[in-house]
Amino acid sequence: MTMAIPVLASEATLARFVELGKKIIGIGRNYAAHAKELGNEAPSKPFFFLKPTTSYVTPPNLIEIPTGSEVHHEVELGVVIGAKGKNIPVERALDYIGGYALALDLTCRTSQAEAKAKSLPWSEAKGRDGFCPVGTFLTKSQIPNPNDVTIGLRVNDATRQLDTTAKMIFNVQQLISHVSTVMTLEPGDLILTGTPKGVGPIVPGDVLLAFIPGVYEMKFKVVAQKPASSL
Repeated sequence: MTMAIPVLASEATLARFVELGKKIIGIGRNYAAHAKELGNEAPSKPFFFLKPTTSYVTPPNLIEIPTGSEVHHEVELGVVIGAKGKNIPVERALDYIGGYALALDLTCRTSQAEAKAKSLPWSEAKGRDGFCPVGTFLTKSQIPNPNDVTIGLRVNDATRQLDTTAKMIFNVQQLISHVSTVMTLEPGDLILTGTPKGVGPIVPGDVLLAFIPGVYEMKFKVVAQKPASSL
């Protein structure tokens, strides 16, 4: 039986994905060179984790990072889901895309190393408030081919990351299809498709400029997280 073409939410609705989306799905180790630079093997199937929507932060707000911890930047192309779907076939996956967004998946390597050593989840390393800086909604006409788009990041005017999504191990269709076999995807959900090589630490005072050449750029300043108030 032929599947019906999904009805996408309106662009006006999807443009509010930061407010309306229910989940952020982060794909790990989806570029072979990045996996290698962190001493990890390339996965045989898509590997992912979740970030809470409270980790969203948008320009011109500040990126706050905890003191005494090593936090790394990871620039990524984000896919905004436009229609509800479960068990989506690879060949139909593009029909479920509502648009895109440029994003940073920040990682506290200090917490992540501790979690890995104890075989614990990465929630603390990936899910802090403000650990998903994200730009404005980008339409499908702005990103005609998500599997061949250049993404980059400059830190204090020095280029740290610059590569193409053509180097992803699993393409966008495969990612959408795989994730949908595990959990239902809904309009406004964001899939972070993985980061290329060149990740590195950020510190208070740094200025981050993430960009898709000729399409979009976003800027954030990094500051130290304010200490928690005494109870």
